[in-house]
Amino acid sequence: MKVLMVCLGNICRSPLAEGILREKANGKGMDLTVDSAGTAAYHSGERPDRRSQEVAKKHGIDISGQRARQFERSDFEVFDRIFVMDPSNYDNVVSLASNNKEAKKVELILNKLYPGKDLPVPDPYYGGRDGFENVFRMLDASCEKIIEEIKTNGLEGS
Repeated sequence: MKVLMVCLGNICRSPLAEGILREKANGKGMDLTVDSAGTAAYHSGERPDRRSQEVAKKHGIDISGQRARQFERSDFEVFDRIFVMDPSNYDNVVSLASNNKEAKKVELILNKLYPGKDLPVPDPYYGGRDGFENVFRMLDASCEKIIEEIKTNGLEGS
C-alpha cells in the first residue's frame, strides 16, 4: 500500500505524519510506502521545519532526510490513500481529482480519531514548540489508527 500525507507547505505537519506512519509500519514489519507533499510550492526542496525535526527526534524518528515537494495530479495514480491535514488541503487536493475514484482516496487524517468531524490538524508554523508536540500527538494517534485499519483489512501489500 502507498500512502501520501499532505499539508500546505510540506515542512511541518505532513513530514511528521510521513515519519510517524513509516516508523510505525517498519516497527510492525509492514510493507508500506509513505511520502508527503504540500498543496503549495513555498518550500519545495527544503528539509522539514527544524521544530518538526526536533519533536520527531525526541520521539525517536528521523525526518531530516525528507524534502518538501508540491502535490501533483499524478499522485492520484501513485498513491492508494491520501491523508490531508485540514479542510483547505482537502479542497485543494480534491479539486485536482479527475474522477470520483480519485477523490475517494482523500481523507482528513483526524477523521481516523473523530469520524465525520472534519477537524483540522492545526498548523504549528507560527506557534511555539508546544504546538509541534501537540501536532505530533494528534498525528501519532491518527497514524496508529491507520496502521490498525490496514492490518485489519489486509491492505498492507496492495
